[in-house]
Amino acid sequence: MVSSAAATVSEYLEELPAERRAVISKVRALVRKHMPKGYVEAMGWGMIFWSIPLKRYPDTYNGKPLGYVALAAQKNNYTIYLMGPAISDKQDAALRGAYKRAGKKLDMGKCCLHFRKFEDLHVEAVAEAIASFPVELYLEHYEKTRPPKPGKKAA
Repeated sequence: MVSSAAATVSEYLEELPAERRAVISKVRALVRKHMPKGYVEAMGWGMIFWSIPLKRYPDTYNGKPLGYVALAAQKNNYTIYLMGPAISDKQDAALRGAYKRAGKKLDMGKCCLHFRKFEDLHVEAVAEAIASFPVELYLEHYEKTRPPKPGKKAA
């Protein structure tokens, strides 16, 4: 299941086979436990999605809530999308270093961390990656990646 048409997280979980639901539920609990205040959980892009609501930050490049973390059951694995390491070299190095020190295999692109079972995750490193970007800090990093608005000079 690469993308879901479920309107709610509950619907998404219900449509998963029991074994896959158990893994997604466990990772979801980890994410929720370490998610800084200000992010909201909903369905987005066919997966469980934590974002900054448009009410808080409407100036996104696509008019949709600014995503921070997402979680999905894919066809052959699970994926947790972590935007912190994608926009912070320091956080990326910390996550990669933690996996290396633990002797765990890291299957990660720029932000997508793939795993086949919950035990493949380095729980502490993932928790730290999630917890380390309060909304204000994330917005600060995000805004540095945006082109300057007309009439304003880049910082």
